[in-house]
Amino acid sequence: MIHANAPLTPVGRLRLARCVVDEGWPLRRAAERFQVSVSTAKRWADRYRHEGEPGMTDRSSRPHTSPGRIPTRIERRIIKVRLARRWGPARIAFLLRLVPSTVHRVLTRFGMARLNHLDRATAQPVRRYERATPGELVHVDIKKLGNIPDGGGHRVTSRQAGKRHRTRTPGKNLDRYGNSHVGYSYLHNAVDDHSRLAYSEILPDEKKETAVEFWQRAQIFFATNGITVERVLTDNGACYKSLLWRDTLTTAGITHKRTRPYRPQTNGKVERFNRTLLDEWAYARPYRSETERRAELPRWLHTYNHHRGHTALAGQPPASRVPNLSDQYT
Repeated sequence: MIHANAPLTPVGRLRLARCVVDEGWPLRRAAERFQVSVSTAKRWADRYRHEGEPGMTDRSSRPHTSPGRIPTRIERRIIKVRLARRWGPARIAFLLRLVPSTVHRVLTRFGMARLNHLDRATAQPVRRYERATPGELVHVDIKKLGNIPDGGGHRVTSRQAGKRHRTRTPGKNLDRYGNSHVGYSYLHNAVDDHSRLAYSEILPDEKKETAVEFWQRAQIFFATNGITVERVLTDNGACYKSLLWRDTLTTAGITHKRTRPYRPQTNGKVERFNRTLLDEWAYARPYRSETERRAELPRWLHTYNHHRGHTALAGQPPASRVPNLSDQYT
């Protein structure tokens, strides 16, 4: 590979060397003719004398010896610690009394993947994928979420006050199912693999009937935005293994896929959406009641789908990959 700033290609070097060696040009005249320094002209002429035409190619700049390089046994210890404990350069350097930059160079030299590119369970590089079109695959999952009592929970008040609020709230803030906001609710989420377009609802349980009703509304949401769902990927929850769920998808002409047991990363796109939902909505600020928090969900979902930049989409929102998305410019 020729250096970007090299004034001569191998052909030009050969011409220069032949002018000096074969035709007897003075070095200074040859240097002026080919617009290089005298020392450069001498180097290529000398190589041509000793090696002929093969000597006109670039050589590796790697030194013949590296006295400052750490011993091989230390490199092996670094790799062994990395594989056994899955530590980063700083922690490995502290253990082995080395400099973190040295450890980083060793890990890079041996092609060790970054920790955030490895699966936590198996330490194998994560295989990332993305479907080519919207609707080709939709990820579905349920996230259990603790409700906020009237007056605020322990995140707003003290832990003792939060407990008092929980004991005096029953009977208030009943949702459309007649359930109190004290206890837990369940976030049913659906995320399109290609566009990351998301649909979410807060429901009282994770029973098969509730999951099926949620999916029917989610399917209408995707269809309204021009997305025809072909496959649905879920975990192995009881509601997703039920005959009702299977028959509902089969009737709609949708293929159902389930993740391998104990492999939630297979459904990673909706798992990541769950975490974003908690960080940017559920726990984003201290709410004074569950009603107040739930009222914020539609606004946050609109922001997520239409305005919030997504790193996997080159900083663009999901709406950028769904041309027919309703309210796209609001």
